[in-house]
Amino acid sequence: MFTSFIEKRIKTSGTEIYLRMGGAGPPLLLLHGYPQTHVIWHKIAPALAEHFTVILPDLRGYGDSGKPESDSAHTPYSKRAMAQDMVEVMAALGFERFKLVGHDRGARVAHRLARDHAARVEKLAVLDIAPTLHMYDATDMRFASAYYHWFFLIQPKGFPEKLIGDDPAFYLRTKLTAWGRTSSAITPEAHAEYLRCFERPETIHATCEDYRASAGIDLEHDRESTEKLAMPLLALWGAAGFVGSAYDVLATWREVAKDVRGQAVPGGHYLPEEAPDETLAALLEFL
Repeated sequence: MFTSFIEKRIKTSGTEIYLRMGGAGPPLLLLHGYPQTHVIWHKIAPALAEHFTVILPDLRGYGDSGKPESDSAHTPYSKRAMAQDMVEVMAALGFERFKLVGHDRGARVAHRLARDHAARVEKLAVLDIAPTLHMYDATDMRFASAYYHWFFLIQPKGFPEKLIGDDPAFYLRTKLTAWGRTSSAITPEAHAEYLRCFERPETIHATCEDYRASAGIDLEHDRESTEKLAMPLLALWGAAGFVGSAYDVLATWREVAKDVRGQAVPGGHYLPEEAPDETLAALLEFL
């Protein structure tokens, strides 16, 4: 899937990050979401690499990146810690300033990175999310039903891990099917990679920690961040997905950023896999 990309492992102050890198030109960092890996970008990364140096990491806790020990506040899996990894990775590659795109959890890491390291981010694109604080504050029955995993995964250590670990293949297949709207979008090769990484007990635990952090320490950080982002922000969402039907996506992002534009693209949650052509076109026009 990434024949023209090289593989690297970079140690950060908190863990080790696995990534693929390809192309030439200005640096572009792409961050994946749950329960996937950098492989979600495989349909559009080669085309982006014709214009940019494309960096595709696995977030800490995911894929082939490190899974550091957590603590009672879930600090090692805060979006602040995960964003710090990415800043250190880009610096190690020689990039002090870059364009940034995130999907799902990766978009939440990207949002925090843009807040904590604003001078490093030229442009920010967030795919199929509304801001975390807004989504929690606006929780209702519809949201809790569609995003039940936000409340399941934050339960005390050991409980969701045990239930998911009993049949991780079933859980992964169910999640990918529920959020997508295009049955053939996730290729067998991509699915096999997601399962290879997700079925590991350490990945299941680390990804639960990601969500536990989002329901606690991440909200504290978000409430402390009152200044609006200044860099241009693009929001994309699936036309048939939950986010676009439940929120005025552009309005929610205008609560936290000054320069916001965006649109829906066909399909559900997995934009780079369900609508690669439309997602690529929107990203290229913005970036």
